[in-house]
Amino acid sequence: MKILVTGGSGYLGTHVCRFFNADDFSRRTGHDILDDEDVRAVADYDVVIHLAAHLDKDPQAAELCFRTNAEGAANVVKNLKPNAAFIYASTKDIYGSHANLHAQVSESCATDYCGQTALEWSKLIGERYVEYFARRNDVRACIFRMSTVYARPSDGNESGFVTHYVESVKRGQPIHLPLDGQPIRDILHVDDFSRACQAFIDSAHTSGLYNVGGGMQNSVGLRELVTMVGKQIELEPVIVDAGPLPPNVPVRYVSDLTKIREQLGWEPQIGIAEGLRGLL
Repeated sequence: MKILVTGGSGYLGTHVCRFFNADDFSRRTGHDILDDEDVRAVADYDVVIHLAAHLDKDPQAAELCFRTNAEGAANVVKNLKPNAAFIYASTKDIYGSHANLHAQVSESCATDYCGQTALEWSKLIGERYVEYFARRNDVRACIFRMSTVYARPSDGNESGFVTHYVESVKRGQPIHLPLDGQPIRDILHVDDFSRACQAFIDSAHTSGLYNVGGGMQNSVGLRELVTMVGKQIELEPVIVDAGPLPPNVPVRYVSDLTKIREQLGWEPQIGIAEGLRGLL
């Protein structure tokens, strides 16, 4: 089985490529999902895990977000061979502050506009493109609305906040936490994300939309998370209150994993303490 990871040189993609021994389709390897001729190469693969994205919330980046995250995803799906599997990395952030209404956020949570940036909106539109072109071209398509996925640092990549916190504690750097660290997030190790991809690949499902995160068992307050890191390496974290969250960002986000557990038989295997140790 030939597997391709778009964005396979990125923060998460590097680890996903290694997990699957997959090929990398990214600008670092001379490929561009917005190049109509270049993207035809995806037809040679049985599985494509689509991580390539423009992750910028600056309003000036809106046009590039829509082109890369929506049109880019459509370009890939349109060129896949029939019965290939396509996994689209969407984001929990499409729910915005609607997530505040749920102790655990299911896929039925509202996605109406409530201040989301072009980044989140482009991912949501990308989902619709994926659903349309996958059904039209007989491609098996899975959409993962990803919560916080973390991994070890990789060369040339900006880390997610979990890895950033770990590196900051190790170096004695101040850690700026919104609301003095009260926000709660569920976090997921990148290898568990890869196993979720494998679960869809191995399943008989032709389509699916799932929230993918650490769930209730891997949810933690930001201050508690930083404190855990400090205890593991026996260093006192330097915590600074960063003030309020942006108005469209939920104080609490925990993924409801009921649907993916029931349909794909997947759930996280790596707990928070074990996952953090792997980052030290």
